[in-house]
Amino acid sequence: MLADLLTEKRSISVPGCGLQMCFFLGLGGTNCIVLTLMGYDRFLAICHPLRYPLLMTNVVCGQLVVSAWAGGFLISVTETALVFGGSFCNPNLIHHFFCHMRAVVRLSCLDSDLTELLVTMVSVSGLMGTFLLIVTTYVFILSTVFRIPSAEGKQKAFSTCASHLTVVIVHFGFAAIVYLKPEGSGGDDTLIAVPYTVITPSLSPLIFSLRNRDMKNAFRKLLAKRSFWNT
Repeated sequence: MLADLLTEKRSISVPGCGLQMCFFLGLGGTNCIVLTLMGYDRFLAICHPLRYPLLMTNVVCGQLVVSAWAGGFLISVTETALVFGGSFCNPNLIHHFFCHMRAVVRLSCLDSDLTELLVTMVSVSGLMGTFLLIVTTYVFILSTVFRIPSAEGKQKAFSTCASHLTVVIVHFGFAAIVYLKPEGSGGDDTLIAVPYTVITPSLSPLIFSLRNRDMKNAFRKLLAKRSFWNT
């Protein structure tokens, strides 16, 4: 999108389009799995606090990160292969600001409806699978939190999950609108994709950073410094 805003020649090769789609879907899928693993991490921290250091070691963290990348790009390669499995017919104009899989599928010479159905099924499986796992972890977390006797303990537990829940709602909410929207339901695919591709990646680091004590202190010092110079 940024490249198209800065140039008059808005073209991309077929291999370049496939590579762009593969990385976009791969990073999105990896993000879904990472959010799922973060829910699992909070489940262990709240439901099994004494065993947490033994269960979530550096080796286990490394294995989970590798599995997230592998799973995300496995889904991505599968979807990209389905989209680029056939040939494309003219006009070769993608009605989008990047190689969005639905926009590219519609250029296929083969049965685009069947291809789009298969791609949608893979997307639904990935999104709904990871989302249901997150919901399951929070069912156990809530059942544990409600058994905490003190109000301070409950507040601390909820505070631990607040940033993660916010990012989950934003990410999966926009992703569901983009990838699970029924064909022919109306609405501009390009406009709908803007929040998912621009707003969500911008909000996630901001939300998690505001949960960090060092970041909070640095932000307060910056505001105090600016207020001092303005006066």
